[in-house]
Amino acid sequence: MRKVLSFSLFLMLGLVASQLLPGALGTAYPGFKATADTLLYICLGFIMINVGREFEIDKSRWRSYTADYFIAMATAALPWLLIVLYYIFVLLPSDLWTDSAAWKENLLLSRFAAPTSAGILFTMLAALSLKNSWIYRKIQVLAIFDDLDTILLMIPLQILMIGLKWQMFAIVGVVVVLLIAGWRWQARWNVRQDWKRILGLSAVVCALTQALYIVTARWYGPENSIHIEVLLPAFVIGMLMKHREIDTPTERRAATGISFLFMLLVGMSMPLVTGASAADAAAAATSITASQPMMPWGVLILHVVAVSALSNIGKLVPVFFYRDRKLSERLALSIGMFTRGEVGAGVIFIALGYSLGGPALIISVLTLVLNLILTGGFVVWVKKLALKSCTPEA
Repeated sequence: MRKVLSFSLFLMLGLVASQLLPGALGTAYPGFKATADTLLYICLGFIMINVGREFEIDKSRWRSYTADYFIAMATAALPWLLIVLYYIFVLLPSDLWTDSAAWKENLLLSRFAAPTSAGILFTMLAALSLKNSWIYRKIQVLAIFDDLDTILLMIPLQILMIGLKWQMFAIVGVVVVLLIAGWRWQARWNVRQDWKRILGLSAVVCALTQALYIVTARWYGPENSIHIEVLLPAFVIGMLMKHREIDTPTERRAATGISFLFMLLVGMSMPLVTGASAADAAAAATSITASQPMMPWGVLILHVVAVSALSNIGKLVPVFFYRDRKLSERLALSIGMFTRGEVGAGVIFIALGYSLGGPALIISVLTLVLNLILTGGFVVWVKKLALKSCTPEA
């Protein structure tokens, strides 16, 4: 529980720093920002490699996972769509309700609500002695699948932002090759998997994706470059690894420290919220979301509560499936999916790369903070429901 609350604390500290550092560093801030963004991508790659390592399925029984995948996809899609509608019809003025650019931007930004935090959830459920329950085993499959669905759907969303250009076909080609490689050689790579090796691999993945962007930007111009986010390549690297569980105090401290740094850097990447500089940035913004005037903090908090409620209502999809299980088990399964974490924060950071901002961005970040704070309560709720009805299963 302390770890989850620390995620929220570091995210909030980063958000405060994002408002103070531009003025404090002055002309040195752009260089600092570039370094921080590079570190953020490396931390995100580290996290996604570990998510990929958890992706273990029996390929000989792939048909048995079909229903689980579509349930996970619906569980990720419903909160996303509810928040898209909220951002469009509640946050934007009515003259923008039919604007295609507004829809594209909010479809990308709202995706932060889709992924469940698999790492946080598995750790907390295992600590509550639920590792042998049906709920744990099923939630393990659903959480990994909805992370995978989030990663895959980010590709067409980014293509939507880029437009119908030749780069789209290049990106799709790279994605197809990565997915084929991940499926064909899943869990075949017998490699050392301590935190140093995984961090090094993350740095290599980030360097390769950045090099591809720099080379194509130099050849064809920045607007025609190929920019592949680190999410999918890092996830596939994790899939390729023959999973080895290294559970030592050093490994736990290192992984936790990198996650804390990631949350801090995500907060630090936020744009200015108040003051003359924030107003100037909104006026000069190139995106519709970033050009919206900032709301008073009291109004922002009300929107945070509403968006949090919608995102968690959308996660109740599993209640309507698995009818052979008791309602309390299905409800426990759904509530377990409420947990959010690093992948959602990564989506927010990617949205920043497309100059998205404004009230919707701040609401998204604070919604993530609120869900992190509530995670302990969600997991305790899951345990109470699980103890009513579930039994250990082999």
